[in-house]
Amino acid sequence: MMKGRSDYSGCMSEGSATTTSSTSKDEEIEWEMRPGGMLVQKRTEKSDSLAPNLLIRVAYGALRYEISVNSQATFGELKKLLTAETGLQPGEQRLIFRGKERENGEYLDMCGVKGRSKVILMEDPSSRERRAIEMRRNAKIQTAHRAISNVSMEVDKLAEQVSAIEKSISNGTKVPEVQITTLIEMLMRQAIKLDGIAAEGDASAQKNLQGKRVQKCVETLDVLKISNGKVKPVIVTTKWETFDPPPTTAHWEFFD
Repeated sequence: MMKGRSDYSGCMSEGSATTTSSTSKDEEIEWEMRPGGMLVQKRTEKSDSLAPNLLIRVAYGALRYEISVNSQATFGELKKLLTAETGLQPGEQRLIFRGKERENGEYLDMCGVKGRSKVILMEDPSSRERRAIEMRRNAKIQTAHRAISNVSMEVDKLAEQVSAIEKSISNGTKVPEVQITTLIEMLMRQAIKLDGIAAEGDASAQKNLQGKRVQKCVETLDVLKISNGKVKPVIVTTKWETFDPPPTTAHWEFFD
């Protein structure tokens, strides 16, 4: 009886040791749930680095690419590599493999991707629409910049004329009133052009700046118009000096 107990105790001890050993070993292994509900051992950087690279063929419309990627990479990581080749951001890409669109978190090897496998790349329709909207928006901004630049050059020329008139009046020279009036009308035409320009962002700031320049020039001309009215015109008269002709005497010659 005692021997039997001893054997039973020994078996229990051996069994406990085995269970403890297997439990500690299980605790060292980390698990993860893969797409499709499969429970597999969690991959580490060390295991990824030992995995071989695959050469995958990618078809994007009429274009063909060959991408070298780790066999244990995800489709999301493949999209990042394709960004450098296609210019499409990962969020703008859709990858099709075996007739099914693949999610970013799916692993290549788990989906059956092997060397020389073919993956189809498509641009996301919503991103294509966003790009078209962005292109139209950029075109409008460029058009606004050109229009504002043209107005700016015209205002520069008119501002120089305003400075010339201001200098003349300050020197006491009266300027024809029609010259001031015409210049004001030309500035107002530029103001109307600015009002017709649809601008936003930086272009809107430039538009406001040119509008303030036009307003300042018009206000300056209004003040100069008043000052010009007070300038007395300079009358230039020419005084001629007259001289009396010298007296003429006739010399007669007498003959015997």
